[in-house]
Amino acid sequence: MRAAKTRKVVGVIGLGIMGGSFTRNLVKSGWHVVGFDIDAARRKELGKAGAEIARSAREVAVAAPVVITSLPKPEALMAVAKEIATAGLPPRIFAECSTFTIEDKEKAERILAKAGHTMLDCPVSGTGSQARTGDLVIYASGDRKAIARIKPVFAGFSRKTYDTGTFGNGSRMKYVANLLVAINNVASAEAMVMGMKAGLDPKTILEMISNGAGNSRVFELRAPMMVKNDYTDVTMKCSVWQKDMDVIGAFARKIKVPTPLFSATLPVYAAALRQGHANDDTAAVCSVLERQAGVRRRRKS
Repeated sequence: MRAAKTRKVVGVIGLGIMGGSFTRNLVKSGWHVVGFDIDAARRKELGKAGAEIARSAREVAVAAPVVITSLPKPEALMAVAKEIATAGLPPRIFAECSTFTIEDKEKAERILAKAGHTMLDCPVSGTGSQARTGDLVIYASGDRKAIARIKPVFAGFSRKTYDTGTFGNGSRMKYVANLLVAINNVASAEAMVMGMKAGLDPKTILEMISNGAGNSRVFELRAPMMVKNDYTDVTMKCSVWQKDMDVIGAFARKIKVPTPLFSATLPVYAAALRQGHANDDTAAVCSVLERQAGVRRRRKS
């Protein structure tokens, strides 16, 4: 691997929708990013965006004292943790930004800690479209000194970092935030479908709700897709979101908290998957409710 031209070196493992946006914004902010993904197309794409592409997760950790992980499944996190733990590297800080169970993150943290590394639980609040513009919030948790040290890194791709305290609090906060996102997304679709069935123009609904008391950040982000009836510009895939929903539901059951509104959204997201929207944005729940309401319109309006 070539030597970095700057002392501001950071690693990113996982170059998908979120990790890819982290990388692009870090490069724009003046960081030398060393990245890796198992997907060759993503490696090529981010290489063109200015990142140095490593051949493995281990190579990323060799090059960078701080490494961000943004991975699709806990199995991928375990594999990365084991690969780096056996590499005999100097102490590194790992900021784990995915949405997994706290238990899965704790397993990875123990693996890395035994090898002398510090892992932080740092899930991100925001959609893929927000990630592109750096409109993200970081819920960091774990070692306070490590969090303070990597705040300048987070500033390269987010607008705010919170130190939420003990390891795992970041994930707990993310579950709360995503519970609201799940509800607000379906609520936005429900309102759009009601308006359309009543004969209102979708664009008019978007404009007027956006300027009224019923507005939300989720409505602002997802309603434009609902207006267009096009869910291919993905900010969160329905299939990936299902993983997050399962994590939130399991956590709520574990601490014995009733979630009537969150639970009411589950069949809607499940129907989106059954109706072929697995790779579409979660705003596609609007299509599900349109079908139930008997609303018919072209694919793109």
